[in-house]
Amino acid sequence: MIDAQQALQRLRDGNERFASNVRSLDNLLSQTQRGQLAGARQQPFAIILGCSDSRAPAEMVFDQGLGDLFVIRVAGNIVAPSQVGSVEFAATEFGTRLVVVLGHTQCGAIQATLDDLQHPGSHSANIRSIVNRIRPAVESLVESGAGRDPGALVEAATRANVRASADHLRHGSAILEDLIAHDGLMVVGAEYDLETGQVDFFDGI
Repeated sequence: MIDAQQALQRLRDGNERFASNVRSLDNLLSQTQRGQLAGARQQPFAIILGCSDSRAPAEMVFDQGLGDLFVIRVAGNIVAPSQVGSVEFAATEFGTRLVVVLGHTQCGAIQATLDDLQHPGSHSANIRSIVNRIRPAVESLVESGAGRDPGALVEAATRANVRASADHLRHGSAILEDLIAHDGLMVVGAEYDLETGQVDFFDGI
């Protein structure tokens, strides 16, 4: 298994291809290895905790093939016990040493949280369970008056939420803390731009 820095470079290279509208032939043909992969142990080189948004599929954004990434998708790239457990599983079972929390521009879950802060009670109980995970990371931005520029507020809130999720993974699990301290696990935060196709790794690098 490759180390965290090598995995990060592989993601950077893949995203550069994607943003340039180029695809790796090997990754495109990875589906032909379906049978071989089915009979072998998983070896994902990176764990991606990303948003469920249909416009931000991690395998495409990073131009990777079948079996390359262990992807966890949930609205707002939030961290709850099941997500922590999923990361723990991949890191311990497969030896994967890079975790990326991947947010993105124009995130509906971020906007729903900002709307709820301004108009409480406007969402169902189930959506509110997502909003409540995001709220602590963004409510101080609203209270500080950052909302005077709605676009800037959404951008700041998106990154604050990514940082909060990455920090939760770094400090909310004894297993992950130990792997970070003693076994080379790295947790980074990134934002995918829906318009340009580029990913900016901005946290934990």
